[in-house]
Amino acid sequence: MGSLGDSLRDGMAERFNRMAGKTQFVVCRIFLHLVGKEVAPLLGVLNSAARQAIEAEGDIQTFGAGLTQICQSLLQYDLYWQSAANEGDVFWDEGEAGDYIEQLFTDSAQRYRSGIELVEPDEADQEVLSVPVTQNLLVMLTVAYEGETPELETNLTNRDALKTALAALINLHYQDRLRSVQVHFSPAQLGDELTSDQLILHFPEVVPL
Repeated sequence: MGSLGDSLRDGMAERFNRMAGKTQFVVCRIFLHLVGKEVAPLLGVLNSAARQAIEAEGDIQTFGAGLTQICQSLLQYDLYWQSAANEGDVFWDEGEAGDYIEQLFTDSAQRYRSGIELVEPDEADQEVLSVPVTQNLLVMLTVAYEGETPELETNLTNRDALKTALAALINLHYQDRLRSVQVHFSPAQLGDELTSDQLILHFPEVVPL
Protein backbone atom coordinates (compact mmCIF):
# COMPACT_ATOMS: atom_id res chain seq x y z
CA MET A 1 0.00 0.00 0.00
CA GLY A 2 1.41 3.38 -1.02
CA SER A 3 2.04 6.20 1.44
CA LEU A 4 0.30 9.58 1.51
CA GLY A 5 3.41 11.04 -0.07
CA ASP A 6 3.16 8.54 -2.92
CA SER A 7 -0.48 9.45 -3.45
CA LEU A 8 0.31 13.16 -3.56
CA ARG A 9 3.14 12.62 -6.03
CA ASP A 10 0.92 10.45 -8.22
CA GLY A 11 -1.79 13.10 -8.18
CA MET A 12 0.68 15.85 -9.09
CA ALA A 13 2.09 13.72 -11.90
CA GLU A 14 -1.38 13.09 -13.25
CA ARG A 15 -2.23 16.80 -13.26
CA PHE A 16 1.09 17.62 -14.94
CA ASN A 17 0.51 15.04 -17.66
CA ARG A 18 -2.95 16.45 -18.35
CA MET A 19 -1.56 19.98 -18.54
CA ALA A 20 1.15 18.76 -20.90
CA GLY A 21 -1.49 17.24 -23.17
CA LYS A 22 -0.34 13.66 -22.70
CA THR A 23 -2.74 10.84 -23.47
CA GLN A 24 -3.85 8.54 -20.67
CA PHE A 25 -4.00 4.84 -21.47
CA VAL A 26 -5.89 2.39 -19.28
CA VAL A 27 -5.37 -1.37 -19.45
CA CYS A 28 -7.85 -3.61 -17.65
CA ARG A 29 -8.75 -7.28 -17.48
CA ILE A 30 -12.11 -8.66 -16.40
CA PHE A 31 -12.68 -12.26 -15.26
CA LEU A 32 -16.27 -13.54 -15.40
CA HIS A 33 -17.22 -17.05 -14.30
CA LEU A 34 -20.56 -18.50 -15.41
CA VAL A 35 -22.14 -21.73 -14.19
CA GLY A 36 -24.73 -23.94 -15.87
CA LYS A 37 -25.06 -26.12 -18.96
CA GLU A 38 -27.33 -23.40 -20.36
CA VAL A 39 -24.28 -21.20 -21.09
CA ALA A 40 -22.96 -23.60 -23.77
CA PRO A 41 -24.15 -21.32 -26.64
CA LEU A 42 -21.70 -18.70 -25.37
CA LEU A 43 -18.87 -20.93 -26.58
CA GLY A 44 -20.22 -20.47 -30.09
CA VAL A 45 -20.27 -16.68 -29.67
CA LEU A 46 -16.73 -16.67 -28.29
CA ASN A 47 -15.47 -18.99 -31.01
CA SER A 48 -17.05 -16.86 -33.73
CA ALA A 49 -15.55 -13.65 -32.35
CA ALA A 50 -12.12 -15.29 -32.14
CA ARG A 51 -12.34 -16.47 -35.75
CA GLN A 52 -13.34 -13.01 -36.97
CA ALA A 53 -10.47 -11.43 -35.03
CA ILE A 54 -7.94 -13.79 -36.61
CA GLU A 55 -9.29 -13.14 -40.09
CA ALA A 56 -9.24 -9.38 -39.47
CA GLU A 57 -5.46 -9.48 -38.90
CA GLY A 58 -5.35 -6.77 -36.25
CA ASP A 59 -8.19 -4.51 -37.36
CA ILE A 60 -9.33 -2.86 -34.11
CA GLN A 61 -12.82 -2.14 -35.45
CA THR A 62 -13.41 -5.85 -36.03
CA PHE A 63 -11.98 -6.65 -32.60
CA GLY A 64 -14.27 -4.06 -31.04
CA ALA A 65 -17.31 -5.42 -32.86
CA GLY A 66 -16.51 -8.90 -31.56
CA LEU A 67 -16.07 -7.56 -28.04
CA THR A 68 -19.44 -5.82 -28.31
CA GLN A 69 -21.12 -9.06 -29.35
CA ILE A 70 -19.51 -10.92 -26.46
CA CYS A 71 -20.49 -8.28 -23.89
CA GLN A 72 -24.08 -8.23 -25.12
CA SER A 73 -24.23 -12.02 -24.85
CA LEU A 74 -22.73 -12.01 -21.36
CA LEU A 75 -25.33 -9.47 -20.26
CA GLN A 76 -28.09 -11.73 -21.58
CA TYR A 77 -26.71 -14.60 -19.48
CA ASP A 78 -26.43 -12.63 -16.23
CA LEU A 79 -28.56 -15.20 -14.40
CA TYR A 80 -25.63 -17.62 -14.68
CA TRP A 81 -22.91 -15.29 -13.39
CA GLN A 82 -21.21 -16.90 -10.42
CA SER A 83 -18.01 -15.01 -9.65
CA ALA A 84 -15.75 -12.32 -11.06
CA ALA A 85 -12.59 -10.27 -10.64
CA ASN A 86 -10.82 -7.41 -12.35
CA GLU A 87 -7.44 -5.72 -12.44
CA GLY A 88 -5.70 -2.97 -14.37
CA ASP A 89 -3.46 0.06 -14.39
CA VAL A 90 -3.15 3.56 -15.83
CA PHE A 91 -0.27 4.64 -18.06
CA TRP A 92 0.92 7.89 -19.60
CA ASP A 93 3.37 6.10 -21.87
CA GLU A 94 2.00 4.00 -24.74
CA GLY A 95 5.00 1.69 -24.70
CA GLU A 96 4.56 0.87 -21.02
CA ALA A 97 0.87 0.20 -21.64
CA GLY A 98 1.83 -2.13 -24.48
CA ASP A 99 4.23 -4.05 -22.24
CA TYR A 100 1.49 -4.55 -19.64
CA ILE A 101 -0.93 -5.74 -22.32
CA GLU A 102 1.63 -8.34 -23.41
CA GLN A 103 2.03 -9.53 -19.82
CA LEU A 104 -1.71 -9.99 -19.42
CA PHE A 105 -1.99 -11.69 -22.81
CA THR A 106 0.71 -14.20 -21.89
CA ASP A 107 -0.90 -14.87 -18.51
CA SER A 108 -4.40 -15.30 -19.97
CA ALA A 109 -3.17 -17.60 -22.74
CA GLN A 110 -1.43 -19.85 -20.21
CA ARG A 111 -4.47 -20.32 -18.01
CA TYR A 112 -6.05 -23.78 -17.87
CA ARG A 113 -7.51 -24.85 -21.24
CA SER A 114 -7.70 -21.32 -22.59
CA GLY A 115 -5.91 -22.13 -25.86
CA ILE A 116 -8.27 -21.59 -28.79
CA GLU A 117 -8.91 -24.33 -31.34
CA LEU A 118 -11.33 -22.89 -33.86
CA VAL A 119 -14.06 -24.93 -35.54
CA GLU A 120 -16.37 -24.01 -38.37
CA PRO A 121 -19.80 -22.58 -37.41
CA ASP A 122 -21.72 -25.64 -38.63
CA GLU A 123 -19.37 -27.94 -36.73
CA ALA A 124 -19.77 -25.86 -33.57
CA ASP A 125 -23.56 -26.10 -33.78
CA GLN A 126 -23.35 -29.88 -34.17
CA GLU A 127 -20.95 -30.22 -31.25
CA VAL A 128 -23.26 -28.26 -28.94
CA LEU A 129 -25.82 -31.01 -29.50
CA SER A 130 -23.50 -34.01 -29.49
CA VAL A 131 -20.81 -33.57 -26.81
CA PRO A 132 -20.95 -33.09 -23.04
CA VAL A 133 -20.75 -29.43 -22.04
CA THR A 134 -18.89 -27.99 -19.10
CA GLN A 135 -20.78 -26.61 -16.12
CA ASN A 136 -18.19 -23.83 -15.74
CA LEU A 137 -17.13 -21.18 -18.23
CA LEU A 138 -14.50 -18.55 -17.43
CA VAL A 139 -14.23 -15.56 -19.77
CA MET A 140 -11.29 -13.15 -19.68
CA LEU A 141 -11.68 -9.77 -21.40
CA THR A 142 -8.59 -7.56 -21.65
CA VAL A 143 -8.74 -4.10 -23.21
CA ALA A 144 -6.63 -0.99 -23.55
CA TYR A 145 -8.30 2.33 -24.19
CA GLU A 146 -7.61 6.05 -24.21
CA GLY A 147 -8.96 8.41 -21.57
CA GLU A 148 -10.92 7.72 -18.41
CA THR A 149 -13.84 5.34 -17.94
CA PRO A 150 -14.71 5.24 -14.22
CA GLU A 151 -17.12 2.34 -14.76
CA LEU A 152 -14.13 0.10 -15.57
CA GLU A 153 -11.67 1.58 -13.10
CA THR A 154 -13.33 0.28 -9.96
CA ASN A 155 -14.09 -2.95 -8.12
CA LEU A 156 -16.31 -5.10 -10.35
CA THR A 157 -17.09 -7.90 -7.92
CA ASN A 158 -20.78 -7.09 -7.68
CA ARG A 159 -23.44 -7.61 -10.32
CA ASP A 160 -24.53 -4.03 -10.84
CA ALA A 161 -20.97 -2.76 -11.27
CA LEU A 162 -20.18 -5.61 -13.66
CA LYS A 163 -23.25 -4.91 -15.80
CA THR A 164 -22.27 -1.26 -15.98
CA ALA A 165 -18.69 -2.19 -16.91
CA LEU A 166 -19.76 -4.48 -19.77
CA ALA A 167 -21.97 -1.70 -21.12
CA ALA A 168 -19.00 0.67 -20.85
CA LEU A 169 -16.86 -1.71 -22.93
CA ILE A 170 -19.51 -1.59 -25.66
CA ASN A 171 -19.49 2.21 -25.54
CA LEU A 172 -15.69 2.31 -25.88
CA HIS A 173 -16.02 0.54 -29.23
CA TYR A 174 -18.58 3.02 -30.53
CA GLN A 175 -16.50 5.93 -29.21
CA ASP A 176 -13.42 4.63 -31.10
CA ARG A 177 -11.38 4.66 -27.89
CA LEU A 178 -10.28 1.02 -27.89
CA ARG A 179 -6.61 0.44 -28.68
CA SER A 180 -6.31 -3.26 -27.90
CA VAL A 181 -8.78 -6.12 -27.34
CA GLN A 182 -8.02 -9.63 -26.11
CA VAL A 183 -10.51 -12.38 -25.39
CA HIS A 184 -9.64 -15.69 -23.73
CA PHE A 185 -11.98 -18.30 -22.33
CA SER A 186 -11.76 -21.63 -20.55
CA PRO A 187 -12.59 -24.22 -21.65
CA ALA A 188 -11.78 -23.00 -25.16
CA GLN A 189 -13.59 -25.77 -27.02
CA LEU A 190 -16.62 -27.96 -26.67
CA GLY A 191 -15.91 -31.30 -25.07
CA ASP A 192 -13.36 -29.89 -22.63
CA GLU A 193 -14.33 -29.35 -19.02
CA LEU A 194 -13.43 -26.84 -16.36
CA THR A 195 -14.17 -28.44 -13.00
CA SER A 196 -14.74 -26.53 -9.77
CA ASP A 197 -11.35 -27.68 -8.45
CA GLN A 198 -9.60 -26.56 -11.64
CA LEU A 199 -11.35 -23.22 -11.44
CA ILE A 200 -10.07 -22.62 -7.90
CA LEU A 201 -6.55 -23.71 -8.84
CA HIS A 202 -6.16 -21.77 -12.09
CA PHE A 203 -8.37 -18.75 -11.45
CA PRO A 204 -7.85 -17.90 -7.78
CA GLU A 205 -8.72 -14.21 -8.35
CA VAL A 206 -12.45 -14.68 -8.80
CA VAL A 207 -14.78 -14.07 -5.87
CA PRO A 208 -18.52 -14.81 -5.61
CA LEU A 209 -20.87 -12.15 -6.91
